[in-house]
Amino acid sequence: MAAEDAPPAPRRPEPSRAADEPSRPAPPARTRVVLAEASRRQQHRAAGAHTELAQQTRVGEALVRGLVRAQLALALQLSAVVMVGLGGLPWLFAIAPAVGRMTVLGVNLPWLLLGVLSFPFLVAVGWTYVRLAERNEQDFTDLVQRPEH
Repeated sequence: MAAEDAPPAPRRPEPSRAADEPSRPAPPARTRVVLAEASRRQQHRAAGAHTELAQQTRVGEALVRGLVRAQLALALQLSAVVMVGLGGLPWLFAIAPAVGRMTVLGVNLPWLLLGVLSFPFLVAVGWTYVRLAERNEQDFTDLVQRPEH
């Protein structure tokens, strides 16, 4: 006889616990806590500019355009810093050949400046860009979520 053909095992009745335990009071009914008031206040607070952005109105477009302009201005300013900082060195060495022939710790100054120190300079400019771009975005977010008076 296969295991599939075997009759099911008889169930044992569970012992009654009601007789052994004293009666307990019914647990209190569950209450559902809804933060609707808090969410309504936040929605009302951000309704002004946030609605303008969501509906893509002229005001919303102007706000986004302002953010894009701020980010572009930041990028152009830091690009100018890099161009002057790194692009100006060859001009310096061409105009003042004595500076180009200087050595520091046995290494020619142009090699040291352009080959070694340019990388920490670029990392610092990149770090500065990220910090200032995040600040622009945070200012934009604060402007959008500012309560209307």
